Amino acid sequence: MHHEEAGAVRPLTLAWVRRHLEVGERIVGIEELHGGITAEMRRLTIGTRGGGCRDLVLRTFVDPYFVAHAEDLLNREADALALLADTDVPAPAPVAVDPGAAHCEYPSLLMSHLSGRTVVADEGLEARVPLLARQLVAIHALRPAGRPQEYEAWTTADAVVPPHGADAVAWAAATDVIRKPAPRYEGRFLHRDFQPGNVLFDEPPHDAAGLRISGVVDWVQTSWGPADLDVAHCSTNVALLHGPAWGPRFAEAYEEAGGVLAVAAGERLYWRSLDALAFASGAEWVARPWREAGRTELTTRAVEERLDAYVVDLLEALG
Repeated sequence: MHHEEAGAVRPLTLAWVRRHLEVGERIVGIEELHGGITAEMRRLTIGTRGGGCRDLVLRTFVDPYFVAHAEDLLNREADALALLADTDVPAPAPVAVDPGAAHCEYPSLLMSHLSGRTVVADEGLEARVPLLARQLVAIHALRPAGRPQEYEAWTTADAVVPPHGADAVAWAAATDVIRKPAPRYEGRFLHRDFQPGNVLFDEPPHDAAGLRISGVVDWVQTSWGPADLDVAHCSTNVALLHGPAWGPRFAEAYEEAGGVLAVAAGERLYWRSLDALAFASGAEWVARPWREAGRTELTTRAVEERLDAYVVDLLEALG
């Protein structure tokens, strides 16, 4: 292992990782993983006793806000991964967790590595959307013996600040929608941050028809709540990443895959507005990893314009 690579993971954390390896294993490589927003992510290549290699992934919270919430978030993710190990949902397996930084410099989670890659290009989106929808339907079909905590809304009507130049009438109307009490709903197991950046695809060489989802990652926000909320979150992300028209298309694909959403248009509007308006102050936050992945045209301003168009479209379609 190169010295510079070893320095990428702090000494106490390295020692903690080593204590959770099999006898005779060693860390032979460390690679920073890009695309994450809330945590440092690294792939650790482990040399095995037989001369082979396997990979693990290390999540470390260093931002003060997430460090303060790490115990809940990392325990929630570790519990979700343990639950998912007995299902058909492709998710990492938990290896070790130090949510209170009792052993590491910062709160950390060690888990297995999944093959595949995130795909954020417009090309091939028509084939990926149904796969994303079917995967989310499968997640919502899970019935765990112990429910995760109830979902939390990520904005309130009083906190919404429309982007510069946004359609003031549409944003005022959407804000009034989420000022009302949340509609009644039938609870489901939610990923809570299901979107293209958290889904891995495997595509066999020269065989686009063989495209499949190889993993769903980032389960720190796992919650219990309405299926509409997970669908709304993915719809917003798809609309910002690929254009406003793709938001409703994802919701349609979810229902085509057998998913059940609220019947009343007003209820659908509530959940989709609740999610979309939460992006008003975070356009740069979500756009940065997309630009790092090659979508350099997605400036903060471009994402804000897509968000505004999406909110207008929601009001016209469901209002």
